[in-house]
Amino acid sequence: MTWPEKRRLGGSAKEKKTLGEGLFRKCDGCDETLETDALAATFEVCPKCEHHHKLAPSRWRDLLLDDGKLEQWDANLVACDPLEFTDGKTYPQRLAAAQRNTGANDAIDTGLASIDGRPIAYGAFFFSFMGGSMGSVVGEKIARLFEGAKERRLPVVLLQASGGARMQEGILSLMQMAKAVAAQERHRGAGLPFLSVLLHPTTGGVAASFAFLGDVNIAEPRALIGFAGARVIETTIRQKLPEGFQRAEFLLEHGLVDRILARSQMRNEFSVLLSHLQAHTAREVG
Repeated sequence: MTWPEKRRLGGSAKEKKTLGEGLFRKCDGCDETLETDALAATFEVCPKCEHHHKLAPSRWRDLLLDDGKLEQWDANLVACDPLEFTDGKTYPQRLAAAQRNTGANDAIDTGLASIDGRPIAYGAFFFSFMGGSMGSVVGEKIARLFEGAKERRLPVVLLQASGGARMQEGILSLMQMAKAVAAQERHRGAGLPFLSVLLHPTTGGVAASFAFLGDVNIAEPRALIGFAGARVIETTIRQKLPEGFQRAEFLLEHGLVDRILARSQMRNEFSVLLSHLQAHTAREVG
């Protein structure tokens, strides 16, 4: 048999690679090779080391919400380009690319949902949309989430995964911190609960504004949570930071978060917490 005949029978290396492409993934925590379908079945949690990989917002809905259903609010809001910002690409070009890749208009979904039959106002960041950065649309949708929840007398459950304020919008992005916190405080003033869920990573302007203002602040295992990066802090203060600094376990030990929950625990725990918080609110009002 000639070499060309062997090649035709055996197929090229590229064809063999394509045949198995997407069937397996390597765990970011332990480097174990896992079947993609098996990892999807555990909502992206490694069955070997329990490392929590990033989870798409649609899968968060499947995990947490009754029937995975979300009645979206303000889905038509789209960012403009007031600063005509460019960094090799224009801001509209970067927005269009993110919209194509994620199928979302911006970096957060908000709306009406329920957990175990209990109505909630729900929000979840898209980290895949420009790093979950908070621009004017994200800030407006968060403010409207709290305002809509206040009008409907609903608790808020907000899942955050963000690199912080969106540089392409400059000071307009930073203004969203104060706007969102003001809306959250009005919601709190009405005696309504807020569960803040800090995913990996929750940083920058999101961490510095509403992320730590929940009645209960919940983190994923090993999530990176903080304002500035560790190298920036070490350079500024000229000190070596403690082991595990800015990880969820460090924050729990120092009182900055209240609970660390694996994904498999979240739905049931949220239901219990909302039940307790709403019962407490009812007693306070009564």
